[in-house]
Amino acid sequence: MSLTVPPALLEAAESGPVDEEDFVACVRDSLPYAWETVSRVAADLDSSPDADFADNVIPPPTEAERGQLLRALASDAIRSSLERHFGVKLAFQNCHRVAAFRLAAVDSDTYRRFISTRGQLLNQSPELRDC
Repeated sequence: MSLTVPPALLEAAESGPVDEEDFVACVRDSLPYAWETVSRVAADLDSSPDADFADNVIPPPTEAERGQLLRALASDAIRSSLERHFGVKLAFQNCHRVAAFRLAAVDSDTYRRFISTRGQLLNQSPELRDC
């Protein structure tokens, strides 16, 4: 299970739309490593006004943390909520390389290179084959 959903939030979902901030809080509490990683790259981007993006290149310390990151970024609902919450576009490679792009940079060459098939291939290495 990827999220630990509080009973009140589950009741809200069963009866209609859910407040996005409540959902984001559920993600934060359920996937703390993923939250920390995305928070850090978003903060790094925010503190670098001239940069188009900031990224994480440090592999997660355990498989549990890697799993959190994969679940957060593989879910359209979680990923898009994190993007709206932090005001960034997230991009993902190699089971741990998360990048936060400025929304204005999504149409840039830098973004296109990062998400390209070539970019994916160039960011592979033998030690990451099982991640």
